Amino acid sequence: MSTQVILLERVEKLGNMGEIVSVKPGFARNYLLPQKKALRASKANIAYFETQKKQLEADNAARRKDAEKEAKALENLTVTMIRQASESGQLYGSVTARDIADVVGETAKTTIARTAIQLNQNFKETGLFPIEVMLHPEVKVEVTINIARNEEEAKIQLETGVSASTAGAMQEAEEVDTEAQLSAALTEDALKAEQEKAAAEAEEAAEAEKKAAEKAAKKAEKAAAKQADEEEAEVSEEASEETAEEA
Repeated sequence: MSTQVILLERVEKLGNMGEIVSVKPGFARNYLLPQKKALRASKANIAYFETQKKQLEADNAARRKDAEKEAKALENLTVTMIRQASESGQLYGSVTARDIADVVGETAKTTIARTAIQLNQNFKETGLFPIEVMLHPEVKVEVTINIARNEEEAKIQLETGVSASTAGAMQEAEEVDTEAQLSAALTEDALKAEQEKAAAEAEEAAEAEKKAAEKAAKKAEKAAAKQADEEEAEVSEEASEETAEEA
């Protein structure tokens, strides 16, 4: 079952001023009607709207113009909110739409209604958060809230774009990574040194083996030459003895 209403102003995701739309009864009863954003779409109310349409449109245009001026004062605005929190960034409490409306209004020197802050839930941790501020049904502006434990952490968050706890974790990770890289480099250098040492020792061993082989070859050559000389001498001696016997 649904309820038909005629919108008195633009309602996001629902319709524009003057449109007749169907909504859930609870939404009409608890929000649209008490907030004067709509009337029940009875014949009497539709007739009333038609008689007031020009005035309603004029009033809406005036409010929109004022909201657009106010939006310029909020453009690119970042506000800092100092809150108690744990080392991990979890707040001891929460930041509500009313808190944000107060600090944004104070910073911009204007008045921001709590209902203008578009929040689905309260914030419960530190960090940078973009917030939509609806100054008029047709005028929205984005501001950034910087929730931190102190001004120093707020500055870090603003410079890094992440929460101080996350920035700290990233820095620790970088330090660990640097240590790991240094350790790996040292290990690699040590391994390289061992490999070079082993290669040098192998080269020395090969050179020593080569020299030993050459020495052994020379020794064998001398031994062979000596043996050949002895055999030649023996043959010569036998030949001499045979010649003597013949004589």
